[in-house]
Amino acid sequence: MTFRPALVRAAALALIGSVNAVVPAAAQTASATAWPDHPIRVVLPFPPGGPSDIVMRLSAEKMQAVLKQPIVIDNKPGAGGNLGSAEVARAAADGYTWLFGPDSLVTVNPHVYRQMPFKVEQLLPVTIATQFNQTLVCNPALGVRTVAELIAKAKSESLSYASGGLGVPGHLSMELLQSMAGFQMRHIPYKGPAPATQDVLGNQVPCGLLAGPTVLPHVRAGKLVALAVSGSRRSPTLPDVPTLAEAGVAGYAADFTLVMLAPRGVPDAIVGRFRQAFIDALSAPDVADKLRAGDQTVVGSTPGEAAAVLAADSAKWAAVARRIHLGLD
Repeated sequence: MTFRPALVRAAALALIGSVNAVVPAAAQTASATAWPDHPIRVVLPFPPGGPSDIVMRLSAEKMQAVLKQPIVIDNKPGAGGNLGSAEVARAAADGYTWLFGPDSLVTVNPHVYRQMPFKVEQLLPVTIATQFNQTLVCNPALGVRTVAELIAKAKSESLSYASGGLGVPGHLSMELLQSMAGFQMRHIPYKGPAPATQDVLGNQVPCGLLAGPTVLPHVRAGKLVALAVSGSRRSPTLPDVPTLAEAGVAGYAADFTLVMLAPRGVPDAIVGRFRQAFIDALSAPDVADKLRAGDQTVVGSTPGEAAAVLAADSAKWAAVARRIHLGLD
């Protein structure tokens, strides 16, 4: 990942803010010294089985060994991740509640939901954990093997596609694809990429633009056909699958990340300890190997780098949402 903080300095500063202005230094030092003295909760605003769930469950055991407290993973799906995100945004800034999920929680949702249950400014970027692709897959029964074949079929008959929910990366990426390639498929939203994948496997919905880590095992098993990936470069785990740009949709690119966030006001020292424990867990050879095999590339950014990248991506998706007139209630 190439970080360009200078290009988005103002937006980054708005995102990262100043923790010390919120919590007095003496109080920060005292709370950080005692932390953690009881279990730490990480809210995942999507159901089990998706990319954030996979990454967090791989990391939790190693983090517990370092922090000497249980890491409680709490799946809170709903409203494209907004329900779980709002719960964390309102939580006490004491280092015992964290939010982990796709960057779309703060880069996409504010631009597509007419009523947001939280403000992006209530959340503090901690680190960008990993990068991953969305993968355009279809059930083999549909009989398409390329993006061009899918577009032609969608123009001649009514087809639908599955995503992990309204306004999530797969939904926005597919709407962008349809806008750029001039075709239309009916959107069937699910409460996460895992249940969406199950219905594509069962051919209840013929296709989906879904998180690479979730669909990868089924592509390898021949149960799904991968037509293309959404990102600016091919997936190292699917080297024969083209990007959508390579597949004929010139200029298309949709890269996504998983990001850890906290309620704004968590003391710097606590943020630093939690972030380091998380990055060390992600970087452990056995975890990193499993992540790579599942189409996840470890990033491990600083809070400042995370804020800058999220600000830049937010500006990009705001323009896309306006372009395709995407608005959700």
